[in-house]
Amino acid sequence: MDIHEYQAKEILARFGVPIPRGGLAYSPEQASYRCAEIGGSAWVVKAQVHTGGRGAAGGVRLCHSERAVHDAASSMFGRRLITRQSAPQGKLIYRVYVEEATDIARELYFAVVLDRRIERVCIITSAQGGVEIEDLVSTKPEALLRTTIDPAAGFLEFQAREIAFALDLHPEQIAEASQIFRRSYRAFRDLDATMLEINPLAVTSKGSIVALDAKMSFDDNALFRHRDISELRDRSQEDARESHAADRGLAYVGLDGDIGCMINGAGLAMATMDMIKAAGGKPANFLDIGGGASPQRVLKAFRAVLQDTNVKAILINIFAGVNRCDWVAEGIVAAFKEIDVKVPVVVRLAGTHVEQGQQILGASGLPIITADTLAEAAHQAVAAVGAST
Repeated sequence: MDIHEYQAKEILARFGVPIPRGGLAYSPEQASYRCAEIGGSAWVVKAQVHTGGRGAAGGVRLCHSERAVHDAASSMFGRRLITRQSAPQGKLIYRVYVEEATDIARELYFAVVLDRRIERVCIITSAQGGVEIEDLVSTKPEALLRTTIDPAAGFLEFQAREIAFALDLHPEQIAEASQIFRRSYRAFRDLDATMLEINPLAVTSKGSIVALDAKMSFDDNALFRHRDISELRDRSQEDARESHAADRGLAYVGLDGDIGCMINGAGLAMATMDMIKAAGGKPANFLDIGGGASPQRVLKAFRAVLQDTNVKAILINIFAGVNRCDWVAEGIVAAFKEIDVKVPVVVRLAGTHVEQGQQILGASGLPIITADTLAEAAHQAVAAVGAST
């Protein structure tokens, strides 16, 4: 689960990380009022959307008057911000964050991430902050410093100080930076986050260090431990298809194709999507119904796939181990009875109780296309899409 910048900053402030003064606004008038609350002579208006690259897309504006803040906010509200990191349709802006402008002397990069390859939490830092990290990785990877955290010991003081020295901070800033690093890590650890990024972590002209931007993502499976965090979820920033599926316990990722996929197992799902592409088609989603899928779960998966109006055919590929083909077949038959399925459905079953599953489908009298192999199923799904267009 992702959260907005202002929410991430509130969390960091709670853990003792310094942030600039700011306030949330839901209208241009409220944005102007925030200027009087904050004080000063310059402010930054930031669109609150779940995507990076806001500045280059016009989602961050520096203003020197209340009128300029009003106009900047007015130009953002109701607009879809399209960035290099967003989907083609962009993200709708309906709230902005007004923040006091900071006199920046240096910009640093700081992130805490979960490295799944080595199964460790890593601290990633760079003396070159304020830029897209993807660009830095591709053009100057040596500028990134990686520190691996031992899960038994945690993020130690000497590691934080080593990072501060490596970033070439002044001696009087070492202790302050070390505290910020460790407090940020503590927020990551205590709240079961999967990513925390501060970019830029700014050194001001007065020598203080503040978090000018912040992103946080959380482990959905741990949200039951953090009700306050789960309440920060903003559904307006999520793919409606993915939200629908997630609320029903399904692993779903929306794509831009026209063949809906229902598969058990992430590896099999990836192979199925590859086979669809090889057959000349485009998958509309990644949907893993998981092991032990009951007929009711299969019915929920059908509804999730059909939420996407671009779907012109459905490919169901089940290799049953813990799962059972007869359960899946019962779910398919139930879906046809309860939902008006208007698109072709291709089914390939293999594994546990496959004969019973095939018998259920055969006896149903439904217009279901069956296949014995994945390659055959993919080609039939692509052909079905072609026949329907």
